[in-house]
Amino acid sequence: MQEFRPTPVEHTRESATEGLESALKMIEGRWKLAILFHLFGGQVLRFSELERAIPDISQKMLIQQLRQMETDGIVARTVYPEVPPKVEYALTDWGQSLCPALDALLSWAGNKPE
Repeated sequence: MQEFRPTPVEHTRESATEGLESALKMIEGRWKLAILFHLFGGQVLRFSELERAIPDISQKMLIQQLRQMETDGIVARTVYPEVPPKVEYALTDWGQSLCPALDALLSWAGNKPE
């Protein structure tokens, strides 16, 4: 896997707002962050492993969230031609690059003044 290196971009207030709204839409949803945290660090998990790791999610919702993340380029899906089919999910390099941003957001949220 190649390491993802973001290209610095100059933003206006408007383009920054638009860019952040677009980014937040990609990770919004009740289960996407849970899926991301299970796949961070190069984890490759089968569908059934993700299902067990997130016990409150329905199969339908897990499929829906994974498909959206795959369409957005965050998750890669690999299907092996076996019977029964073996399907694995992993973060793309771009998806993995979310980790530091989410860590920073988590630290920010943890330092909320009282």
